[in-house]
Amino acid sequence: MSMEFIRKLPIPQEIKKEYPLSVAFETLKKQRDEETAKIFKGESDKLILIIGPCSADREDAVMDYIHRLAKVQEEVQDKIQIIPRIYTNKPRTNGTGYKGMVHQPDPTKAEDMLEGLISIRKLHRRAIEETGFTCADEMLYPENYRYLSDLLSYVAVGARSVEDQQHRLTVSGMDIPAGMKNPTSGDLSVMFNSIYAAQSKHTFLYRGWEVHTSGNPLAHAILRGFVNKHGESQPNYHYEDLLLTYHQYIEKNLVNPAVIVDTNHCNSNKCWYEQPRIASEVLHACRHNADIKKMVKGFMIESYLEDGAQKVGEGIYGKSITDPCLGWEKTYDLILRIADQL
Repeated sequence: MSMEFIRKLPIPQEIKKEYPLSVAFETLKKQRDEETAKIFKGESDKLILIIGPCSADREDAVMDYIHRLAKVQEEVQDKIQIIPRIYTNKPRTNGTGYKGMVHQPDPTKAEDMLEGLISIRKLHRRAIEETGFTCADEMLYPENYRYLSDLLSYVAVGARSVEDQQHRLTVSGMDIPAGMKNPTSGDLSVMFNSIYAAQSKHTFLYRGWEVHTSGNPLAHAILRGFVNKHGESQPNYHYEDLLLTYHQYIEKNLVNPAVIVDTNHCNSNKCWYEQPRIASEVLHACRHNADIKKMVKGFMIESYLEDGAQKVGEGIYGKSITDPCLGWEKTYDLILRIADQL
């Protein structure tokens, strides 16, 4: 047969019971979630940085990076709230390549989904226990969200998933901010339909259950650029793009109009070193238009310990094995520059 059923995996409740989060850290997560919600609701002027590796590939390097972020957070805590990226699922354009830690806890070894689910939970739990950070992850598989639902403070729905019904409805049952990226085509109506669906109530089938959701008022837009009909990357972070996004928010009467600008992907044409310039341009737009300033809540930045990217197996510590990232020295400088402009 074409689909081989290998083994029945533990349900999220079983994994959570085996690797629990203590009450003290549950309280800490609640506090961080409340602080983040205030930013998205316009009750706080802080800027959010969702920052970290394109994909989490090895626990030691990821934790090294997050410990460094924790020190920087102390320097900018009055202006910036950092939410580290621990992206354990990686969508692939043609379906091939490294799909993230949930598939391969060790990128050089064979896939092991059970070990992957355990590894991603342990990594996210370790982040909060050692640094106080509750982190962000991409929701590539809606049914996997519950394995991390008590640990995450931010969820992103990618450009290839944003039109999917199950992704939209799953977000409607979350109580944390969820960013809906514009699709690879750049059609903003798709993104806004996704936000509308995520902010609405639904009844649907999820993990074998009939569930009802109350809607997520913190669902919002992520602008990540797009690809035109010629296959060329096009940005959508410029002043005119932001103004258009603001007007569409108002026309659709969505609550908590908010945008996170992705400084990499098609916005940078995957030129990772352009990310500081893009962030500065967006902040310049914010200084010249009160509506844009009110709407832009922060940036999504791809950053790791070393500049650029490498192939799986090259073994350079702290260097991305998927999309190229900004190295640590440039990252530290960027965070301080952003804080100085606020």
